[in-house]
Amino acid sequence: MNIKLVADSSANLNECEKINFSVAPLSVVVGERAFRDDAQLDVSDMLHAMKHHKGKTSTACPGVQDWLSAFGEAEAVLGVTITSALSGTYNTAAMAAREYGEAHPDRKVFILDSLSTGPEMELILEKYQECMDRGEEFETICKKTQRYADRTQLLFSLESLSNLVKNGRVSPAAAVAAGLLGIRLVGRAGKEGTLEPLCKCRGEKRAIRRLLEAMLESGYQGGKVRISHTDNEPAAHALEEEIRQRFPDSDIAIRSNTGLCSYYAERGGFLVGYET
Repeated sequence: MNIKLVADSSANLNECEKINFSVAPLSVVVGERAFRDDAQLDVSDMLHAMKHHKGKTSTACPGVQDWLSAFGEAEAVLGVTITSALSGTYNTAAMAAREYGEAHPDRKVFILDSLSTGPEMELILEKYQECMDRGEEFETICKKTQRYADRTQLLFSLESLSNLVKNGRVSPAAAVAAGLLGIRLVGRAGKEGTLEPLCKCRGEKRAIRRLLEAMLESGYQGGKVRISHTDNEPAAHALEEEIRQRFPDSDIAIRSNTGLCSYYAERGGFLVGYET
C-alpha cells in the first residue's frame, strides 16, 4: 500500500528524507503582511516584522485544499496536526479527509490531533514511519500511534512574552518585568492541548534545570528527545548536555523552529518533545 505522511507546518519539517511526506502550511499574519510557513519563509524577516508591529498578530490554518494537495494521490494517508485547542487546523484536515474519502472510497485517511505542536508532532511522525518500516497494517499503525501519543509530552521555555502581550494573554507589566529581570517562562502542553505555565525562572540556566526536572517528574527515563529552538541553539545544546549527564545514550535531535513555532516561541524560545 502506498502510504503518505502529512503534517501541518508547526511540525517544523518542510521535508523528510527517504519518505513520502508533505506539509500543509499555516500562515502568520502581521499587519498587512501574511507569512506563509513553507520552505521559502524567511523566519528572521517574520520575527523582525513581529517585533516592530504595534498591533495584534494572528495565524491562519491551512485550508481544505491545502490538505487535499498534501494528500496527493496516496492510497492511504497518516497525518498529524497542531493541537485543536489553539488552532482550527485539525478541523480543516478532518474536513479534507472526509472529502478525500468521498472522492476515493477505496482510500484511507487518518488524522491525529497531537494536542501539542513542534517536536512532539515530530515524534508522532517518527512513530508512523517506524510502524511502516515494520510493514504493519494501516489500522494497526493508527492504533499504535494513538497509544504512543499518550506517552509523549511537550515542554517550552520562552524568553520574550511580547507576542503573548499583543494577543492579550499576558499583561504588559508582566512582560516588561520579565524582560528587565531576565525571567523565562517555563510551561507545558496540557492533556487538553492548551499551553500551561509551570513556573518563571530567572535566567536561562535555571530554566534549563527546571525543564529537566519537569521531564523527570513526568516520567522521562532516557527515551527520545526532540528539541526545537528559535535562534537559541546554545540553550538547546545546554539542555542536551544536562539530559546526557543522566542518560548518556538518549536519542536526542535538535532543529530550528520554522514559522509557526517561531511565532509562538519568539526569538530565544525553545520547545522540548519527549517520550515518557
